[in-house]
Amino acid sequence: MSLSTAVECFTSDDGHTVDITPLCGSSLSTWLESSSPRERTWSAAAGFEGRVGEFCLIPDENGEVQNVLVGGDPAKSPFLLGDMCQRLPTGRYRLRDSINDQHAADLLLGVALGAYRYTRYRNVERDRSVGRSPNTVQIVLPENELGARVKALARAIYLVRDLINTPAVDMMPQDLAQVSSALASEFGATTAEFRGNELLEYGFPSIHAVGRASTQEPRLLQLQWGRDDAPCIALIGKGVCFDSGGLDIKAANGMRLMKKDMGGAAHVLGLARLIMETKLDVRLLMLIPAVENAIAGNAMRPGDVLQTRKGLSVEVDNTDAEGRLILADALTLASEHQPELIIDFATLTGAARVAVGTDIAAMFCNNDVMAAAIEAAGLKANDPIWRLPLHQPYRKMIESRIADLQNSGGSPYGGAITAALFLEYFVSPQCPWAHFDIMAFNRSSRPGFPEGGEAMGLRAVFGYLESRFRLLANG
Repeated sequence: MSLSTAVECFTSDDGHTVDITPLCGSSLSTWLESSSPRERTWSAAAGFEGRVGEFCLIPDENGEVQNVLVGGDPAKSPFLLGDMCQRLPTGRYRLRDSINDQHAADLLLGVALGAYRYTRYRNVERDRSVGRSPNTVQIVLPENELGARVKALARAIYLVRDLINTPAVDMMPQDLAQVSSALASEFGATTAEFRGNELLEYGFPSIHAVGRASTQEPRLLQLQWGRDDAPCIALIGKGVCFDSGGLDIKAANGMRLMKKDMGGAAHVLGLARLIMETKLDVRLLMLIPAVENAIAGNAMRPGDVLQTRKGLSVEVDNTDAEGRLILADALTLASEHQPELIIDFATLTGAARVAVGTDIAAMFCNNDVMAAAIEAAGLKANDPIWRLPLHQPYRKMIESRIADLQNSGGSPYGGAITAALFLEYFVSPQCPWAHFDIMAFNRSSRPGFPEGGEAMGLRAVFGYLESRFRLLANG
């Protein structure tokens, strides 16, 4: 598939631009004191009071838009401009220079996130003819480190959204492999791939067991990048390209969005892109177990006992708890590389959505220092995450009478925790590890976050990695 990550709402060309001025409270009072009578008259006539979500267009003497007042405080509402491309007339806009760099970065990223549209299957010309296309709104991006970072973040998030939004007919394991290969070619990384029966030959039996019923061969994708003596970080993404539930088949309403069950894979591809584009001083290991959980005569059955790369046997309590099975082999391989840390992303459990809702990434972590640093990075990046406990007494819920473990607790309680505890068995105890259980999808639109695939926890994790490994790079 195409890896186009162009952020068309940004421009750096010279020419006429319209100022954008966020205002609220004291900043509104200050602006009113320094503005011209004409500007005060227009803002008063529009009833502009600096409330969040307010837009007020101020014309010049010739009637052309000169300034756009936006209600709200960037420190409290960083995505104020998330619906700018839908609400403003065609034109080129620029943030006022008085906005500090952190707030400017958030506002600029918000413009890009709100401008995103998934149009792969739409007739764009027809949309224009019936008035469905948004106005051609562009915002000037500063040609400096801040601008480059904003654009890199936007590209990564666009990639995540594109991959999740693509239906399973065009997003199977071989398609994820093509995306990984394209990224490797773009940034000089190396890739490896194990597919079909090679998974058995090279020691990934759980990945094979989950994916063998599909007509699309299961795969384990590997990408490596960075200098050999840099700190190794391992990123793992659940790549279930479609989840029928297996023989424990999902109901129709539960299956409808299961094209997004490869959302974890999308996240690590986007994060890998961001790490390579910004040249973090790390040795990156990205692993994606990619499968379709399908139904056929050779599908795994409830009650079957599967082998894992770790050597632990797993009784299948429920074939719809397949994501943790493929992650188990990938986590084991990552641990064999003895990395500085392991982070995995997965659309793993409905229980996490019950616990934190659909807008927050649930995080589990076996290292308090790492967990606190990621939480702090999430707050700084306005990327909400919430740590849930690896409550060890719940391990008894995934005990099996005939195998080392079973893949589901078989209980309506603590499902996200028992899933994380299952994964913990396959991580080296001495290795710091964070597991993100995410929705990866917006059920409805809000400014900056259109309905559809979504990156959750990505900015938090990147902020943490950037802070930690940039310090190492600088000695």
